[in-house]
Amino acid sequence: MSIDARDRAYLDRCVALATEAVDAGDEAFGSLLVAADGRVLFEDRNRVGGGDPTRHPEYAIVRWAAEHLSPDERRTATVYTSGEHCAMCAAAHGLVGLGRVVYATSTAQLTQWMRELGRPPMGIEPLPITAVIPDAVVAGPVPELAAAVRALHARAAG
Repeated sequence: MSIDARDRAYLDRCVALATEAVDAGDEAFGSLLVAADGRVLFEDRNRVGGGDPTRHPEYAIVRWAAEHLSPDERRTATVYTSGEHCAMCAAAHGLVGLGRVVYATSTAQLTQWMRELGRPPMGIEPLPITAVIPDAVVAGPVPELAAAVRALHARAAG
């Protein structure tokens, strides 16, 4: 599935949220939940710096969607994120029945960058979304955003 100018604008916001996360001492991830009509319903950034390793923005989106949206609204919504979902977030995404996922950078890219930066493994298998949700509709990565996102991860690892 291709990424259009509208998708790119949402991804740019995700990168801005990831920057906010790094500025706050968290890991470099930011995500949006967008309704079928284009309204941003929810956004968040990574918040693991407080000691809870599950405080990923994609997981926060899943919890918000489960509490506030009907199954049909969830199915037609799109999650935009600066980095492809980890296995935990992908499983939650699939369980709650969210729709399309658009990501700026992939799990494979992140795994390579963390290795290059001398960072330890994530602690869970670095799977692509489709390994967890085989019928997921995904788009990404966006090559033009890779350098900016890698720089955020390098700054967070610093």
